[in-house]
Amino acid sequence: MTAKVSTASLPGRWVLPVTAAVNGVATGMYVPFTLVFFHHVTGLSFTVVGAVLTATGLVGLTLLPLVGAAVDRYGAKRVQYALYGVRVVGFALYPFAHSLAAFAAVALVTAAADRGFPAVQQTLIGEVARGAELDRLQAATRALQNAGYGAGALTATLVIAFAGGTGYTWTAWGNALCFALAALLLRPLRPVRASEGAGDGRTGAGYRLVLADRPFLVVTGANFLNALNYSALSVLVPLFVVEWLRGPAALSGAAFTLNTVVCAVAGVYVGARVRRTGARRTRAAALGGGLFAVGFAAQIVLGTLRPGSAAVLGTALAAVVLVHTFGELVHSPAAEVLAVAAAPEELRGRYMAAYQMSWSLAKTVAPSMFTALLAVDGRVPWAVLIVTSAVAAGLLIRVERHLPAEAVRPVPVAVAHGTGASTAATSSVTA
Repeated sequence: MTAKVSTASLPGRWVLPVTAAVNGVATGMYVPFTLVFFHHVTGLSFTVVGAVLTATGLVGLTLLPLVGAAVDRYGAKRVQYALYGVRVVGFALYPFAHSLAAFAAVALVTAAADRGFPAVQQTLIGEVARGAELDRLQAATRALQNAGYGAGALTATLVIAFAGGTGYTWTAWGNALCFALAALLLRPLRPVRASEGAGDGRTGAGYRLVLADRPFLVVTGANFLNALNYSALSVLVPLFVVEWLRGPAALSGAAFTLNTVVCAVAGVYVGARVRRTGARRTRAAALGGGLFAVGFAAQIVLGTLRPGSAAVLGTALAAVVLVHTFGELVHSPAAEVLAVAAAPEELRGRYMAAYQMSWSLAKTVAPSMFTALLAVDGRVPWAVLIVTSAVAAGLLIRVERHLPAEAVRPVPVAVAHGTGASTAATSSVTA
């Protein structure tokens, strides 16, 4: 039996942004303090913790294809539950993982869950919304996730300030509780997937079809180049401020906070303004990359002038970070939704896993790449990023005519695929 329901009534319109906010709180409680966090909760040395996190992160990256295949077989919501469960258990156990073997085992399973989460999240968004609604949901989800991230970092800072080393243990258990809460909040969500058996033949082809989809691979490659831009704020800016500009380290923390706050406050508004222009998603993502390049050019100017006054340096850095943040607000919703909409529904899990590789690889190579370039000259890494931003923008514009039309330019009303025919106003949902 089927019933016609309006796409706008789907619970995903509020469930996913809210769960993203709670998930962001958990992530924000440990990411800014990663090495110190795990050093305190496990008792192992910083060197050991760093080596284990690097190794398990790389192994977790190799498990992404399995996560994508599981999503296509069981559905994104079920896999999301599994990933939340792994993270709940992992963070609950961290304070007891004092031996190297125990820490490595817990870190491995949580790293796999962390690496797989964004791909599953994007697939889930694609199962809930279509067309312009997909853009709105993506923008809201990202904005609330950034708000959660900032709230989590502030919470951890306060807990650690008042409780000292014990605060790290409480934070670990707080992470577990947040992930459990996010899983509970996900319950009302009722994703709408393709009808049973609709994609059996294509699903059986697995990742061969993903690798044969050249336009999608171009989109993924462009995202790798742009993902380096995102890593610049968390990896390159702190080094640039301290090593090249000779400024106080606190400025980099202030820059990161500014970025987080603006993303949380203005994310939905900027996304809506971009959609109202009717811009193609490829062009919006390319424009975001262009804004990144402008910000990087400003960093070169700043690195050339190297103001001696901390007040002048802080003001100039804040202005540059605002340009970078605006580029992020324009680029991110368009680029993420472009990938989701370009993926065939029955293989979206695999497609999103492949796309997530671009983010993970960028995060992996960014530290060594930026430090090597900075050793040559503080302005060199920014010059390289200007080139990568321009190349990424060119790739997106060139590939747009080879992508599905509905992926490039969203329709005004979302369409959710159900067991029967769908129109722009309604969708068939199995009752």
